[in-house]
Amino acid sequence: MSVAVDAMGGDRGPDVLVKGAIDAVRDCGVEITLVGIENMLRESLQRQGGGDLPISIYPASQVVDMKESPADSLRKKKDSSIRVAFELVRQGKAMAVLSAGNSGATLATAMVALGRINGVRPAIATLMPTLKKPVAMIDVGANVDCKPVHLLQFGIMGSVFSGELLDNSRPRVGLLSIGEEDTKGNQLVKKAYDLLADSDLNFVGNVEGGEIFKGNVDVIVCDGFVGNICLKLSEGLAKAILTMLGSEIGESLMADMGDSLKSAFQRFYKIIDYTEYGGAPLLGINGIAIICHGLSGSKAVKNAIQLAHELTKIELADKLKNSLAKRQDLFKVAQ
Repeated sequence: MSVAVDAMGGDRGPDVLVKGAIDAVRDCGVEITLVGIENMLRESLQRQGGGDLPISIYPASQVVDMKESPADSLRKKKDSSIRVAFELVRQGKAMAVLSAGNSGATLATAMVALGRINGVRPAIATLMPTLKKPVAMIDVGANVDCKPVHLLQFGIMGSVFSGELLDNSRPRVGLLSIGEEDTKGNQLVKKAYDLLADSDLNFVGNVEGGEIFKGNVDVIVCDGFVGNICLKLSEGLAKAILTMLGSEIGESLMADMGDSLKSAFQRFYKIIDYTEYGGAPLLGINGIAIICHGLSGSKAVKNAIQLAHELTKIELADKLKNSLAKRQDLFKVAQ
């Protein structure tokens, strides 16, 4: 079964998404369904040498603008590339959705087409680089206003995600706050702390912003407002560091570097380059959906497709559903 790619989404046009799909098929062996305006996608596929690959095209006549409201997109554009991609998953014709388009419309369409896990607030998780191994941060943008029970749910979903994808047998879960003490934070954080501490998760307490990249926890829980700021700050800082390094070192010095130093620089670049992580999964829905940055290049798209394939292979959606179902009574008490 294929990964359905919303090939009309994103700020950089269909060619980038088509190139990412071609690279994913060649590198990972996954099947792809490109969803969008058929003649445009077929021309792009042929021009980029992907005509003979297992990449199919499913037509969708409408495109959701990046600034369009989610409600308008659902009401007025029932044949949009985002909507059609999710319908393919709902009908069992695709195993996952990937979109670099309007994230609000993607979230809303996922909820309508696939539905959420009973009693759960879906959230976006992302992998962030650390000094040790990647940490899963959840939520990074789906929910700007949260209740304490939602942060508990995020902790559970993040723990399952980290455990299954990164093979952490008992993921360490931290709560993002302004201090390590359990008395630090706003009312949301302090109440969520108590819920997480009383749960069966491997909760290790509060984590300050300066500790995020040390890698001492496997999951960082926060509301979507704070998480989105952290994510975009880290992406912007990484780009700034790479730009400053490139400008200071210069092409001539890079050419004079020894192989070992070049290799070290390349490893450093790979660690902090957000495109290595591809996209961010929307957890808590009845299926697999990957949300990509609107400015994603073909490398990020390829890696996001690979992530979608991997999450489907490990049956993450079912494992999340089972783990959350066991704790429904806990959620009711915490409301």
